[in-house]
Amino acid sequence: MQTQSEQRFATESIPKLMVTMAIPSVIAQVINILYNIVDRIYIGHIEGVGAAALTGVGVTFPIITLISAFSAFVGRGGAPLAAIWMGKGDQKHAEKILGNGALLLTIFSMLLMAVFLIWQRPLLYLFGASDATIGYACDYLTIYLLGTWFVQLALGLNPFIICQGKPRTAMLSIVIGAVINIVLDPIFIFVFGWGVQGAAIATVISQAMSAAWNVGFLVSGKSSIRLMVKNLKPELRIIGQTFSLGISPFIMSSTESLVTIVLNSGMQRYGGDLYVGSITIMQSVLQLFSAPLTGFTQGVQPIISYNYGAGNFARTKKICLSMIGVSFTISFLANFPVRHAVLWSAEWNPAVLPVIGAGRNLPFHRHVPEGHSSGSAGAHSAALFRCDGNLLCGAGFGYHIRSHGYGAVCAEH
Repeated sequence: MQTQSEQRFATESIPKLMVTMAIPSVIAQVINILYNIVDRIYIGHIEGVGAAALTGVGVTFPIITLISAFSAFVGRGGAPLAAIWMGKGDQKHAEKILGNGALLLTIFSMLLMAVFLIWQRPLLYLFGASDATIGYACDYLTIYLLGTWFVQLALGLNPFIICQGKPRTAMLSIVIGAVINIVLDPIFIFVFGWGVQGAAIATVISQAMSAAWNVGFLVSGKSSIRLMVKNLKPELRIIGQTFSLGISPFIMSSTESLVTIVLNSGMQRYGGDLYVGSITIMQSVLQLFSAPLTGFTQGVQPIISYNYGAGNFARTKKICLSMIGVSFTISFLANFPVRHAVLWSAEWNPAVLPVIGAGRNLPFHRHVPEGHSSGSAGAHSAALFRCDGNLLCGAGFGYHIRSHGYGAVCAEH
């Protein structure tokens, strides 16, 4: 039986429907990015070691991004599939998709946690850590990995709530985690003196609360499709269909992780820890620009899936075209310089500002039409220049070169 939220997908005015679905998703994405940024700002202001600690946390991003990629594999593969079957009027099959998704998230969590806990130190060195920053990186990542299951459930189950036409409920999951993290960060980092470990603990607790909210809603009677133990039994057909839809966001996230590794390695080779830290800052600022696009497409996507499943192909086409048009418009409007690096660390060296400034006027084409980006520098930039004309890293080519006579330019600062 269709709920009122689902009926809206098929009957309500497209502009109104897109706005009501997209706004909560955009707000959720912005809040999520802001609390991640606040986390890094606090770390950057740890007295005496802020810059090194921030750099250490920065080199963990490829692993964190890859963990998020697996949650996108399930969430962005399973939720559209569930919405299609809801459009067909088959709630039971949609619930099986949800159950298989929760099972996959749990399996991925255990595997990822085990692999990265065993190999974290050599991987972090490979990703740009130095002897001065490896301690901070390991401290943060070890605790974060212990909460991998919470991260997977918080990120991977959220799209299953949005696909029911309940973006406000999904938004609350992220708001709850953000508020808890922002409150706990200064207490754990500064009051208790736990430093980077305190930041990681606060992050895990906030993700656990978000995961609990998602699971609590999905097992309740308020959910159109319920998470039930009987549906946790794996069905190869459903898993295969989920993978076929989830492979695109997974590849996009995982390749961003790889490009971040290239960027960090190049910065470590040509500029040292300070330049690796500058990449951490640039990634944080870029996330603010990418969040509205990610939220918009996440909010609109369930409408497309539902109408496709219901056989409303003309309406599906109109929504797709509208989404693409709005996404391109936001992309051009978001094209602003980056000038906020000094917020991240009280000890920051102004010499790295040109490196961060090189990230301005970045393309956002990867948000259309799928709409996924973690906001990492790898998704947006092809090269970073220093003011002496040296090309620190050509991300688009995946290797490090020097520019000799090729017109390398200085960023405004």
